[in-house]
Amino acid sequence: MAQAETTTSEGKYYVPHASPWPIFGSVSLFVLMAGAALTLEDSGAGPSLLTLGLVLVFALFFGWFRTVINESEAGAYNLNVDRSFRMGMSWFIFSEVMFFAAFFGSLFYARQLALPWLSGAGSKHLTSELLWNHFEAHWPSNGPGLLGPRADGSFKTIPAMGVPALNTLLLLSSGVTVTIAHHALRANNRRVLKVFLALTFLLGFLFVFLQAREYHEAYTELGLQLGTGIYGSTFFLLTGFHGLHVTIGAIMLLVIWLRVMKGHFTPDRHFAFEGVAWYWHFVDVVWLGLYIFVYWL
Repeated sequence: MAQAETTTSEGKYYVPHASPWPIFGSVSLFVLMAGAALTLEDSGAGPSLLTLGLVLVFALFFGWFRTVINESEAGAYNLNVDRSFRMGMSWFIFSEVMFFAAFFGSLFYARQLALPWLSGAGSKHLTSELLWNHFEAHWPSNGPGLLGPRADGSFKTIPAMGVPALNTLLLLSSGVTVTIAHHALRANNRRVLKVFLALTFLLGFLFVFLQAREYHEAYTELGLQLGTGIYGSTFFLLTGFHGLHVTIGAIMLLVIWLRVMKGHFTPDRHFAFEGVAWYWHFVDVVWLGLYIFVYWL
């Protein structure tokens, strides 16, 4: 605590003490990824290792975030540290933009370039004859091999005006509620802050629930699975990773709400709230792109 009290002046910068969390995090992520890989390979040890990895990652988040929250509430972070947090969060969101750009790029490549080449469009007749003769390009496609759970390779897509449209409304509404909560925090209106922040994470969890039901229908009734050719793989990669981000964002909003209930944050110092709000708005924007290019077009 003595160190924390001396680091709040403007010219100082808080340097944390030695921590076990970085190495613990590295081991946790290695176990998680190894478990995921073995699970995809149908290895017997895969699910157990994946579960252990998830437990370790949860423990990592809980322990490391608790440490950072305690340091913040002890007054260890001044405006210099606050600026570093903002820069770090900005670069993190930029990396997430590039992450999704890669998957959107794969969708564009498959749909606009690979399929026409395979069908012999333009000057690619030789490509069509050598790779897959008489293939007809159309979207959505599960490729020349007609891959999927059904013998004839048939599958159905999820209509854009069903659950995806409802989920779009939910996410856009959650963007409004988190903005109202932010303005309430800056105005020191904590009653409005608590209500609209709770509405935000509830809308997020409702989105995830509806998407899980959508996935269940796709797998059990529509013949649309991760292995349903190029459409199935791009659909589940894009929507699945986005659903993971919504889940993480909703959990972070829940944590922020619990901190608000404990009296944390002031109208002038509340970067944790702002960082999560930035992330949530990013999730909203990505979903709009998904809704247009995956479900609608």
